[in-house]
Amino acid sequence: MIPYSRQSVDESDILAVTEVLRSSHLTQGKKVEAYEEAVCKYIGCKYACTFNSATSALLAAYTIAGVAKDDEIITSPISFVATSNMFVTLEAVPVWADVKLDGNIDERFIERLITSKTKAIVPIDFAGKPVEIKKIKEIAQKHNLVLIEDASHAFGSTIDGKKVGTYADMTIFSTHAIKPFTTGEGGIVVTDNSRYIQKLRLFRSHGVQKRENWNSDMLMMGYNFRLSEFAAALGYSQLNRLDDFLKKRAEIAEYYDERFKNNKLFATQKIESYQHSSRHLYPIILRPELHCSKEDIFKQLQERGIGVQVHYKPIYQNSFYKERFGEFSLHVSSDFYRSELSIPCHQEMSLDDAKYVADNVLDTINRYAYRGCSF
Repeated sequence: MIPYSRQSVDESDILAVTEVLRSSHLTQGKKVEAYEEAVCKYIGCKYACTFNSATSALLAAYTIAGVAKDDEIITSPISFVATSNMFVTLEAVPVWADVKLDGNIDERFIERLITSKTKAIVPIDFAGKPVEIKKIKEIAQKHNLVLIEDASHAFGSTIDGKKVGTYADMTIFSTHAIKPFTTGEGGIVVTDNSRYIQKLRLFRSHGVQKRENWNSDMLMMGYNFRLSEFAAALGYSQLNRLDDFLKKRAEIAEYYDERFKNNKLFATQKIESYQHSSRHLYPIILRPELHCSKEDIFKQLQERGIGVQVHYKPIYQNSFYKERFGEFSLHVSSDFYRSELSIPCHQEMSLDDAKYVADNVLDTINRYAYRGCSF
């Protein structure tokens, strides 16, 4: 089975981790600090705070931004549930903005959703393609809102040559195993705000500030959301090879782009000339006449050894959200879910693998083209 994404671990990564395992500190040593400094250098930001998952990183960012009960958060429903779960945990309310056909939030809808209760805007860089963050930042600044970018898919993505992570008040990245580079599980918040970084570091470690000797003081509510030393060592090692990983993902994506160009049965995600995507996912968007056959197409590709996946069921369609916030629907978001399939695109693939995937995607979809949907 060719998975839709997977990690790439070599001997240098293994050596980096085993060195930590043989050391005196498995946690709260120097590796986390070195890794955070490397992240800042790569992104071009002032501060980075690592966490044991992107989920805890999201909770930290929302909490220290002051998100509280009944605050409204404008976000996209096309994301993993963690994006909204963590502010709903703080009793804030999701305000869904529809997306464009590339899966990213449609910035044209944001301003009309702002009310006196709006606290923050949380866009998601779907599949690694950057959102129109400059336009969204202008809206946030105009209305004095916090801008928190969920860039879990987009470490290494750029806009006009500038890295994602340098535009928002805080940006969250995921370093889960299937992301472009990994710490196994892990997350990062980057920011240029010195007040935010102080609170983030407290939040991830029980809210406790160490002073001298045994003396410490709990300054705020916090949790144990720290990244381990061996995870940080893996991340530091992986970061040295990230540009090679991204180059390989881009090579696979460019091959697909050429093979699928002008296809009449599905579209692909267009990356603008001023953007560079990490290509965490390679989504294809089925035409409406194939919606009824999507599950059959999915199963057939799985049977052929192609690990396709769907990203994502709109968050508002989940039972928890319907029970808590009521029935809701957005036209493009719901249609996007009916249309989207993610096909394999990662650094462990060869061009022969990509050819096999492309051949079978085209053959399978063509087999179902005649069926259509009756509406």
